[in-house]
Amino acid sequence: MVPSVLVIRPATTSDAASIAVIYRPFVADGAISFELEPPDSDAMAARIVKVTATHPWLVAENAIGEVIGYAYGTTFRSREAYRLTAETAIYLAPAARGTGMADRLGNTLHEELRSRGFHTAVAVITLPNPPSVAYHERLGYRKVGILPEVGRKFDTWHDMGLWTLQLTIDA
Repeated sequence: MVPSVLVIRPATTSDAASIAVIYRPFVADGAISFELEPPDSDAMAARIVKVTATHPWLVAENAIGEVIGYAYGTTFRSREAYRLTAETAIYLAPAARGTGMADRLGNTLHEELRSRGFHTAVAVITLPNPPSVAYHERLGYRKVGILPEVGRKFDTWHDMGLWTLQLTIDA
């Protein structure tokens, strides 16, 4: 079991190397991410700078200061009408899985998105992925659709599922 989470805090570029290590197997070992090459720490640092200009990117540190997970919201499509919708992502180090830390990190991300005025969160999930579906549905996301065979990785077509979470309620 991973040491308890000490803090969830905004990511900085100094977290890029740890984030790249956590993300690497999701790219290299499967189709959870549709990226074909794992980004290095410099590429991850550039992403952190770009994302945090408009959206939250959080890291979870354990009691000994190691980054054991991260979550962020980012632009969902580029047109202005989508400006209050964020696509969300969460990734955990292997030792952090099954500890409840994902729920805490995800809920903190949702609160941060709400505080910034975002209305809807969108999760894009490569299918099949029962753990990710269960996680998102546990946090209140609902399935809204499937795009069949939209990603090709490792010589296989993959479906993409869309789940949404209403962050705010319009009056």
